[in-house]
Amino acid sequence: MDIHFDNQAVIVTGAARGIGGGIVEGFVERGARVWACDVLESELSALKARAKPQRGGTLEARTVDLTQSKQVDAFVREVEQACGGVDVLVHVAGGVRGQSKRPVEEVSDDDWRAIQAVNVEGAFFASRAVAPGMKKKGKGRIVVIASRAGLGVSLTGIQSYATAKAAQLGLVRQLAHELGPNGITVNAVAPGFLRTSPDYERQWQSYGPEGQKAMIERVAMRRLGEPQDIAHAVMFLASPYASWITGQVLPVTGSPIS
Repeated sequence: MDIHFDNQAVIVTGAARGIGGGIVEGFVERGARVWACDVLESELSALKARAKPQRGGTLEARTVDLTQSKQVDAFVREVEQACGGVDVLVHVAGGVRGQSKRPVEEVSDDDWRAIQAVNVEGAFFASRAVAPGMKKKGKGRIVVIASRAGLGVSLTGIQSYATAKAAQLGLVRQLAHELGPNGITVNAVAPGFLRTSPDYERQWQSYGPEGQKAMIERVAMRRLGEPQDIAHAVMFLASPYASWITGQVLPVTGSPIS
């Protein structure tokens, strides 16, 4: 199966590191014109330095706050003007925003909203911005990076995160139904636990050696995932091989999902 994206315009949000960075590298190695955005400017620069475009692939990076719809709209317009449209949107931006597990009565309004804003509103803003152009082209791919937490109880213990990831799946299903007649597929990838950011590394270290060993032993493949594992799933869903798959969530967890 030869998956490539020669000359296709691909937007990746939350692209600076971890899963987002792995997705960017996967697309540029397969010929895509990737536009990466994040709020982490220095890490975007590091991504540009390590990425290895092939098959004519290119990489542009911009600092964009996905919680600000005007910034998102302006970024998408820039990509459309440069490339003639957007072929693929991958929304990765999200996470727990530096938060950790607390009793529900201790969670402030602002902490609740901070996680909802980037995970749910960010996915909505980005999808809304690319939809008109994809409709004009009569085709497009939208892939949202959700989480195993959206399918069950979150290991983070963070109420807003678990809720936001479940909400992303509702958004994916609704957009798939709406945009399908326009040749646009909308799907989600739900990763298991990955050590891909300072927040998740802190969570990993909190388990201690015995807890870490127990977590790995609960994974059927007996290893934690890597960004490339998620990137491969995303690229399949963005490829012609997934042209009749929409409104679905693909768990990428190294284990069966019950």
